[in-house]
Amino acid sequence: MVQKFFLTLTVLLLALTVSLAENNTENDPEIDSENSTGNNQGENTEVNQEENTENNQGEITENNQGEITDVNEPEEDIKNNQEESTENNQQEKDTDREPQNEEYEYFIPYENTIEDFPEIVPPNSGLEIPQMNISLVKKPNQIRLSYTRNPTEMALSWNTNAVSHHEQVNYGLLERDLNYTAYSISHQFAWHWIPEDGNYAYISGFIHECLMVNLIPGRIHFYQIESNGVKSEVIKFVAAPEHGARVPLNFLHTADVGTFRTSVMVTKTMMDRLKKKQNYNGMLHCGDISYANKFNNKRQKMSSQHVWDTWGLMAEPLSSRMAYMVSPGNHETAVLDSNKENGTILAKRFIMPGNEHFYSFSVGMVHFISVSTDEDIDQSSTQGIWLDRTLAWINKKRDLWPWIVIFMHRPIYSSGKNHGNWTGTNDYPWIKIELPTYEGWPDNFEALLLKHRVDLVLTGHVHNYERTWPVRNRDEVSQSYENVSSPIHITCGHGGSGLYRIVWATEDENTYNTHHPRFSAARDNEHWGHCELEFLDERTVRHTMYKMGDSDLPAEDVLITKATNINGVNHMNFNIRITFCSLYITWKLT
Repeated sequence: MVQKFFLTLTVLLLALTVSLAENNTENDPEIDSENSTGNNQGENTEVNQEENTENNQGEITENNQGEITDVNEPEEDIKNNQEESTENNQQEKDTDREPQNEEYEYFIPYENTIEDFPEIVPPNSGLEIPQMNISLVKKPNQIRLSYTRNPTEMALSWNTNAVSHHEQVNYGLLERDLNYTAYSISHQFAWHWIPEDGNYAYISGFIHECLMVNLIPGRIHFYQIESNGVKSEVIKFVAAPEHGARVPLNFLHTADVGTFRTSVMVTKTMMDRLKKKQNYNGMLHCGDISYANKFNNKRQKMSSQHVWDTWGLMAEPLSSRMAYMVSPGNHETAVLDSNKENGTILAKRFIMPGNEHFYSFSVGMVHFISVSTDEDIDQSSTQGIWLDRTLAWINKKRDLWPWIVIFMHRPIYSSGKNHGNWTGTNDYPWIKIELPTYEGWPDNFEALLLKHRVDLVLTGHVHNYERTWPVRNRDEVSQSYENVSSPIHITCGHGGSGLYRIVWATEDENTYNTHHPRFSAARDNEHWGHCELEFLDERTVRHTMYKMGDSDLPAEDVLITKATNINGVNHMNFNIRITFCSLYITWKLT
């Protein structure tokens, strides 16, 4: 009877939460993205639990994947990583071994430096760290915040190895007085059925999701999770400012991270930045998140899903303290690159305000848009139509959001010889099979950027750092960051995975050699690192790039100011002139 009562209470609270969320959608075209199918048909099976309210309904086919060589892994990378195979396999066996007479503990080696790992010789990123076994972790882990489209809300998810009837988060404005409570729903999934064993290769931990409501926009809040009989620490975060609020905003952005030794050290640098600067508003992760499947042929067979858990724990010091927003990369959505995950695992592990592929949300005076570069974006495509309508809707409210920022995975402006500019067609010299072509890249996409006056485009995919000058139509370049009237593209693909210093299929040709197009303002293929954006006011943003291990002085630091005659900046003056004329005419008539 008690069990039924708590289950009924959980369902009622969930229904109330959904009702509240629906009342705050503002009738905007973003809603369409939630109902878009996107590319979200993958190969895994849900495992339903009696104690658990499942929110991912639908039958999904089993995954009969084999060992697939990654399309982004050239022959020399395979050779460089052969030595990693033996140690990684042993790490998997050690991770899966049941501990004897002691509580299972797992630690991320944040305090290690590059001197501790002699195998890290740039551009090689070194070994992956040992993988976590989620089935042995009782306490809340992989804690992650994310924005909705309402500044009075914050979504929250976490994992445990079991579920109880007491799954909730307590939160409030004071650390000592957490006077609000939100109850979670919980779900679990299984991955890859093995007929010979009559079992699945991986069963996830319980993924708990809830919604904190009635937040005060722009204020610091505290929360504590009670789950699986364990309490988390009390954690601090900042709620999103009101739509249009002219307050400074701070965002981290990165891409192509994984769980390599260098990934941990880049994460540690961002953790140090968080300690110094305190109140970041969020993280923008531009695809290729965990690389759960990229090196599947280097790990113990069928171990890839453990990597998602390991990455989630590694990112937790950031994702539990700020909204962690992700845009899909080819290693999350592309059928071959993701070993048939095809976006389903992304949708099950993250809560984004849309369909986890393309969506938008606003924070203060900035409107952010996630775009999927592994889908069509031409004028007749679902994503292309949605993006055009969404940008048009935002521009009608440009007095609220003077800044529009798109974050996605593949760049349409890149001077690197590996990958280069995204044209919708994969071009890997070592792959002999035909790969999908995605329509609308880059022509229709760039046309939408210019039509709707997008300010910044953040990307990854190319494992380097590069920043363009304001540029349009490839050749129209303004080599100045003052009075900017064209989009600026920033690639921050040096988040932990191996750097692209050497051209594929060559021994020593540098990816940047003598090819330096006019649109490229700065680039670096020698160092790992991360990027930051600080929106100072409606016309000024500061962009910085920090190298791995140095959280004090940025390696790149530029101030960007927008032109005064675009994006409705003179809207207020225009209104004043109209008002003055109206008053003058009224005075004359009287």
